[in-house]
Amino acid sequence: MASSWFVVGLDNGGTKDNGTVLDPDGNFLVDRMVESPSNVLDGPEAAVDALAQCLDNVLELTGVSFDDVRAVGLDTPGPASAEGVISSMGSTNFSTPEWRGFDIRTALEKRIGRPVVYNNDANAAALYAHREHFGSTGYENSSVSAIIGTGLGGGIVESGRIIKGRNGMAGELGHVFVPAHDILEEGQPIPRCNCGFESDAESIASLTGIQINLLPYWLTRYPDHPLHGVSGAKDRAKQVRTLAEEGDEMSLKIFEQQAKAIGRLFTIAANFTDPTAYFIGGGVVETKPDFRNWFIDTVRANTTLRTEQAKTAVVATVPDLDMAGARGAALGALAHVLQP
Repeated sequence: MASSWFVVGLDNGGTKDNGTVLDPDGNFLVDRMVESPSNVLDGPEAAVDALAQCLDNVLELTGVSFDDVRAVGLDTPGPASAEGVISSMGSTNFSTPEWRGFDIRTALEKRIGRPVVYNNDANAAALYAHREHFGSTGYENSSVSAIIGTGLGGGIVESGRIIKGRNGMAGELGHVFVPAHDILEEGQPIPRCNCGFESDAESIASLTGIQINLLPYWLTRYPDHPLHGVSGAKDRAKQVRTLAEEGDEMSLKIFEQQAKAIGRLFTIAANFTDPTAYFIGGGVVETKPDFRNWFIDTVRANTTLRTEQAKTAVVATVPDLDMAGARGAALGALAHVLQP
């Protein structure tokens, strides 16, 4: 191969790991998912072994020698510290007691014998979105990303670099308070987040927000809705997106509230970081074009910018979302090698 060295990106998930390889010129050697079981439910040791196996798989696929790997980027779901220590309170993916306070970055580093650079999964996706949009001008621009999933992840990129904060908690956009007026209907309960906050962005704009807060209210407004016949709150919540894509009135009202909440969140970001671009990721952008465009237009309509900001601001989606984590993790590793 033309390059004499490479970095690898590993995206850890609840069921699968995904890997990619990046050369020093910023070219990805993989154009698809390279997945293998993550084994996180079997505990830290099994999960670290699985990450090492994912590394081996992607190197074999690309024909890159391990001797030519300078560093490995790793991302995992949060909450975790900036150094990759899983929260002592636990998390959805790392639910068993042995995960609490586990240093997954250092464990993988010891396992493979290469420097490991850590980002949480939302930060990795944000870094990739920033790079794909701005290309070689990434270091001249800034962006904010909101990743809508089971929760609401986020990332802030300034001058091409992720802002992590002292404890790795910067960019936790899901737990930013958003004004509920003009989002909620009259008489609609104030949404609560699992973190204990009320009216933060995640309490509205997430699958959990649909399940716990939005859908129970809207089902009272639509007593004949077919979702009444679906058992299990989580299963009902998961069907809302499909129904919204099909034009279901109640489901569209739920996603309209989510889009308004993201717009309020971006309004706060506009006054706090004044970014060049605002990116939206998650399942909501992996939908039919008509629905996706409607959602983004609704976010844009509810993002209040000053005249100067509106002239330059971009609202767009995170590209290649299924690969964005691994690719962002690799970009983090490359930045570490080039500018330690």
